[in-house]
Amino acid sequence: MRILRLLPLLLIIAFGISCTVSKNMHSKKYPLNGEWVPIQQVMGGKTLPVFATANQKLTLKDTTYTLVAESVDKGTLTYANGKMDIYGKDGPNAGKHFNAIYKLEGEQLTICYNLFGDGYPAGYETKQHPMYFLSVFKRAPK
Repeated sequence: MRILRLLPLLLIIAFGISCTVSKNMHSKKYPLNGEWVPIQQVMGGKTLPVFATANQKLTLKDTTYTLVAESVDKGTLTYANGKMDIYGKDGPNAGKHFNAIYKLEGEQLTICYNLFGDGYPAGYETKQHPMYFLSVFKRAPK
């Protein structure tokens, strides 16, 4: 009889533990999830002016992205081991595929895109590569 009274409490505790474990596993699988704002952008070795990034926000959610800038760009992505494949679905990049490399350091995300989409950038330097676009983001406050 006493166990029957404790059963709801035990189920709540078990559910809470399960949700915490599930959330931790999810965040490890998708460490880039969240909202990001650019703090620096470089194209072909030239730093873009600050006003160019003023109203931009990148949202990553599992395998989807939304970039709000002058227009809204949406699509899917896959990433692992420092490499990223981006597929535009809606907006100015619909139908395009971009290769990129990325690194996450604390609350800063650096992505270097090859806008030709014909291979991953070898590094984060854009100077000798007019179609490499580097964007450094910081995680947006919650």
